[in-house]
Amino acid sequence: MFSRLSDKLQDVFKDLRGHGRISEANVNDALREVRLALLEADVHFKVAKDFIARVKEKALGEEVLRSVTPGQQIVKIFQDELAALLGGDAVPLQLGPQARILVVGLNGAGKTTTCAKLAAWLKKNGRTPVLIACDLQRPAAIDQLATLAGQIDVPVYRPAPGEKNVLRVVHDGMEWAKAQGHNVEIYDTAGRQDLDEELIGELRKVKDLVQPHESLLVCDAATGQQAVGVAERFHGGVGVTGLILTKLDGDARGGAALSLREVTGQPVKFAGTGEKMDAFEVFHPDRMAGRILGMGDVVSLVEKAAENFEVEDAARLEARMRGGHFDLNDFLEQFKMLRKMGPLENLLGLIPGMGKVKNSGSDEKQMRRVEAIVLSMTPGERSRPEVLNARRRQRIARGSGTTVTEVNSLLLRFSDMRKLMKKPGKLKKMMARAGGMGMLGRN
Repeated sequence: MFSRLSDKLQDVFKDLRGHGRISEANVNDALREVRLALLEADVHFKVAKDFIARVKEKALGEEVLRSVTPGQQIVKIFQDELAALLGGDAVPLQLGPQARILVVGLNGAGKTTTCAKLAAWLKKNGRTPVLIACDLQRPAAIDQLATLAGQIDVPVYRPAPGEKNVLRVVHDGMEWAKAQGHNVEIYDTAGRQDLDEELIGELRKVKDLVQPHESLLVCDAATGQQAVGVAERFHGGVGVTGLILTKLDGDARGGAALSLREVTGQPVKFAGTGEKMDAFEVFHPDRMAGRILGMGDVVSLVEKAAENFEVEDAARLEARMRGGHFDLNDFLEQFKMLRKMGPLENLLGLIPGMGKVKNSGSDEKQMRRVEAIVLSMTPGERSRPEVLNARRRQRIARGSGTTVTEVNSLLLRFSDMRKLMKKPGKLKKMMARAGGMGMLGRN
């Protein structure tokens, strides 16, 4: 996400940092490039104009221009203003002990899937949600919600077949929810291909009946300016308390995310970053600003690791690495732990300095091939890779659908890794040169 904008901004700021002294002309040239980059990323033109004006006012201050590192200070100003544009601090859901959430949006934005993802997120965070299907317009919407609810083991209310009265459905759903003993109700409402007065009128009636604690609008980030227009009209017609951006993983521009808070005045509360039920995260404006500027998001990376790694397993692997006992069984376990954290492309964006790494699609494919090679070995071969003679390597290549050359290459790299583990000082220096990605810095 934001890859095009991020690349251009990083190039602009690299040039700024290269100047020992900064003049007003330097700043104006840089901000002109930034403004073009924002517009190309499909940021709303007024949002881009006002944003550049705020940055320029601060960047041309005497304190900045006369400082020892003016380029760095301007980048810091830009990061702060970018975080403010995205909404400042993360805004949590406002839920009481018993809460109702109304989810609205156009067809195609991913509304029904988002309802299920939100339910899964709430469940993971200690709440007991239920889903209520109120979309009587889109064929199969009720079946889709029921299927997704089954995947995450959350109860779902399904209206009677042929029911056409949405207010009756909502009323019956509310009564059903009371009997479930759960504490969050999520209402999946009907959408349309386009926003019209009929839809707005229906949603107003539903909202009056539900009296939700949160009314969340689902917006498709990939539609850019259209998403901003839709958000304005939904907020004006129904009144929303927050937004959820979907398909951020498939949008290289990201202009909608940068425009929505400024245009609607409402915070982006969550972001959908993939198709899986757990590809859903709280939207942190300050962290997102760091990602856009190529500074990574170490906090989110650590959170992902904490969610997916068992502390005991990680500690045991580290001990084996330090003791020089690391074998291909450990390598496979570490590999699986890494894969649990999500697609490689998403992880690279969280690591400082790695956001511009290209060909992540091919990297993901290569990771799968490496895993296939190791899985084609017996446990004994993984424990003692030195027994892998030519005949065994040919068998492993056939079993993994790779070539003997690929098997040899993997074993050579693994052998080099084991040698380095016996020389932690040398490994630490190599990892530092590679961008500080190593975890062996502790004594």
